Amino acid sequence: MTDDPRRVAIAAIQRIDEDGAYANVLLPKMLAETDMAQRDRGFATELVYGSTRQKRALDHLVDRFLVQDPPPAARAALRIGAHQLVNLGTPPHAAVSATVAAAPKRFRGLVNAILRKVAASAEEGIAYPTPGVELSYPDWMLERLSADLGEDRALAALRQMNEAATIHHRDDGYVQDPSSQLVAASVPGVEGDLVLDLCAAPGGKSTALAQRGLRVIAADPRRSRAGLVVGNRDRLEIDDLHVVQSDGTAPPFAPASFDAVLVDAPCSGLGALRRRADARWRIQPNDVAELAELQRRILVAAADLVKPGGHLVYSVCTLTAAESVGVVREVSGCLVDLGFVSLPAPEGDWAPLGDDVHVLMPDPDHDGMAIARWRRAE
Repeated sequence: MTDDPRRVAIAAIQRIDEDGAYANVLLPKMLAETDMAQRDRGFATELVYGSTRQKRALDHLVDRFLVQDPPPAARAALRIGAHQLVNLGTPPHAAVSATVAAAPKRFRGLVNAILRKVAASAEEGIAYPTPGVELSYPDWMLERLSADLGEDRALAALRQMNEAATIHHRDDGYVQDPSSQLVAASVPGVEGDLVLDLCAAPGGKSTALAQRGLRVIAADPRRSRAGLVVGNRDRLEIDDLHVVQSDGTAPPFAPASFDAVLVDAPCSGLGALRRRADARWRIQPNDVAELAELQRRILVAAADLVKPGGHLVYSVCTLTAAESVGVVREVSGCLVDLGFVSLPAPEGDWAPLGDDVHVLMPDPDHDGMAIARWRRAE
């Protein structure tokens, strides 16, 4: 593997586009095969993640000057070149010449000509045809969040999720977004209470609960994912956290056996898109409805496991109404029959999203998150 960060980025983007590789899985492996300095590794990472995140806007800037779709390697080079010119503030001469040198030889003439035109047009000012192109999201995603949140809040959230996530460490050293820390903190309980984290992997919320002195059962349906919880538990040297492999829709636990159950459900992730550069291009509209049905089934199964006087907490790192308000509305009858009463918003900057649901909008320090909480009558 070359030690040129631009060549690494071109190769990575090609594999993401052609093979469907995951950027956050592929790039660390590629970088491990190089001897690049840390600064160059960071630059390669920004080129790959930034160009992947912004590919719709970058391709728009490039496509105005193309007469036909370029080969994948040329497309990747043009994309990282445009990203440097428009988003990173790299001087045009340096961005163009270095990107041309990193491109495969047979495409260098094309890359040189197109990037020079992009550089000239950028100096004159850039006009994008739609907000979806400018912000580089699929149209359906912008339309859906605008309908669910209102256009202004949706656009603000999408802009924020174009910014790189800030790294936050808990007191025990575990890296966890503050919004996830708020969810864990929102689970009521006192030392010694038995708590079930029904969709636990990779274990951030489970370990946070255990660090409060709660006795935690962490469950996940996939063995490999459950193994991540085990690894994080052992690394943090936590004793009273026990991991099981189980299906959240049919958990193997006795009814009314837990003081609290947390359902941090699998979701579309449309509140945490800044964490995975390629996620916005992988998620499809039908995924939201399928996930909402799964969430409903898990939440209904979880409710039966809560002791009288215990608590149920539901959270998703998405901003869609279908996966938050919609799920809660569909299970409300079941929860009422079981004696659950909704609780107010937990501590933090939560805003009402609908009946019983509160939302945390993305900001520089937080992913977007929705939450609902209930207490079961004695």
